[in-house]
Amino acid sequence: MASTAGKRPLPPDDDEHDAHKRIRSNNGSPAPAPAAVNGVSDMERRKQEAAARMAAVKAKLAASRPNGAASPAQTRPAAAPADDIEAKKAAAAKKIAEMKARMAAQRQGATASPAPVSTPAPPPPSAPSEKDQRIAAARARAQQMAARLGTPTAAPSPPPRQDIGKQARGGLGIGLHPSLIGDMGSTATKGKGVQQGRANQQREHLPKINPYLAEGEDETKVEQEEGFDPTLGARRGERKSRQLGFHQKGKFIAQANALRQQARLEEMKRRIAAETRKTEIEEASDKAFLVPVPPEVEWWDEGLVDKIDTPDSIITALVQHPVILQAPQDKLQPAPKPLMLTPQEQKKLRRQRRKADMQEEQAKIRLGLVEPPPPKVKKSNMMRVFGEQAVKDPTAVEARVNREIAQRAFDHAKANADRQLTKEERAEKLKQQQAGDEAKGVRIAVFRVDNLSSGKHRYQIDVNAKQNALTGIVILHPQMNLIIVEGGVHSINAYKKLMLNRIKWSENTMPLTNSNAPSTFTGTNDGTKVGSGGEQNKASQWLNPMDERGNLKDLGENRCALVWEGEEPLRTFKKWGSRACETDGEARDVLTRSKMENMWTLARSMKLE
Repeated sequence: MASTAGKRPLPPDDDEHDAHKRIRSNNGSPAPAPAAVNGVSDMERRKQEAAARMAAVKAKLAASRPNGAASPAQTRPAAAPADDIEAKKAAAAKKIAEMKARMAAQRQGATASPAPVSTPAPPPPSAPSEKDQRIAAARARAQQMAARLGTPTAAPSPPPRQDIGKQARGGLGIGLHPSLIGDMGSTATKGKGVQQGRANQQREHLPKINPYLAEGEDETKVEQEEGFDPTLGARRGERKSRQLGFHQKGKFIAQANALRQQARLEEMKRRIAAETRKTEIEEASDKAFLVPVPPEVEWWDEGLVDKIDTPDSIITALVQHPVILQAPQDKLQPAPKPLMLTPQEQKKLRRQRRKADMQEEQAKIRLGLVEPPPPKVKKSNMMRVFGEQAVKDPTAVEARVNREIAQRAFDHAKANADRQLTKEERAEKLKQQQAGDEAKGVRIAVFRVDNLSSGKHRYQIDVNAKQNALTGIVILHPQMNLIIVEGGVHSINAYKKLMLNRIKWSENTMPLTNSNAPSTFTGTNDGTKVGSGGEQNKASQWLNPMDERGNLKDLGENRCALVWEGEEPLRTFKKWGSRACETDGEARDVLTRSKMENMWTLARSMKLE
């Protein structure tokens, strides 16, 4: 290999040594030296222009970074708002920007101050070049403009460095093309590595701050500011490191021992309580067999002991016998029946009673208290009574006897008519008898009838209940009919005979010929036609004795059964009536008012044989 000792060393990369480099043209031939203008060559002039553009770009980037420096939009004077709303929005935006700047400055270690403070530039090198002076002047102008606009804080300026990336680092001393220099000044063509390198250089010059010491105080100050928004400036997903916390040796063992000790104490308490309870039960069972000694004074007499000897004491030597009240069940006991006599004995008693009455009448006549009755002349004894008169004028005597016979018959009929009760008196007597019957006790009976479509059956049920002074209700249902009656013993017995024996439930009858005549338990009629009283009753659908084809319904399987019979202290129903119910729930609701809903359930569950 050829020796490299004879080669000249490469000059350092600076402006002074670059001037000694040979300039080549684009085609490789030496280019003519540029003419100097006012003592400055064309190359130096281009370098100065490029440096000025780079300084402007750096100032613009520094202002746009979120480190507290004012953005380019803030360096311009804001236009006056058109109205108050725009002014408030601008003020709010300004406050938010100030707070963002403060928070960013505090996190980067910069101290926030209300007045803009220009950051002093680092000491210049021993021989500052004209490029550095222009950069410093541009930064000073940017800071002054931000101060005039009221920028809260200024970002610390990065340390000056020589921009050597625009020049060639070796080889021929050929500068960059002016078009390439302009492209480097544009932010759109800058690479990500250049920005990352500048950010790393700025981060190296920032002072290191302990986040565990200053973070709490800074956040407290920021939160106290007016209009603080905690959602701004917070980084999501940022993990904060925490210090390690070490537990002392034996801490959890001591806690476990304490829990075991507490469990042992609780178990001991439960065991003692169980033993105590067992002992108390045994003592109570032993004391149950002991007869306690009666006290001298009972507790209910203690308040009266001091008042026994006083004159107004309620306790005296006299014994009070309360009035004996008649037991309620005594009125229900039947009266003792008289001794049964044979027909011969009854005739003998009648003769003795009539003989005693005749002797009393004869005694009154003998004493002159009453007139003697006229002789009772009949045709059989006419000749014996009248004697000679009958012989002289038998026609006159016979006519007289006939008149007396007719008069006696008339008097007898009149006496019978006078003893006979009138219609009102008979009703009053019946009412008194029914009241006396009810006084012996109120009976209740519940009947179930499968079908009540026959009007005759409904009429018999209704009329007999009214005649026997019964109260209750008839529940009309498409599947079953329930009849509840209550009254005296005699009335209930008579009604039971009617329901279970007298009425022929398997017989059906034709409806009334007069369609306007109302039927029992229906609004107008049996349901065959609409009466003059209005629309049909809803019960008329299943109470119609005729089927859809116009024939009588077959009641061969119809029957009546006694569901329940018993006694009650008082009447539950105030009157006698009926109610048509289409559903079981409606029927129960009707009976609930009288507390008889269980009767419907009992009747529905009853199986008829």
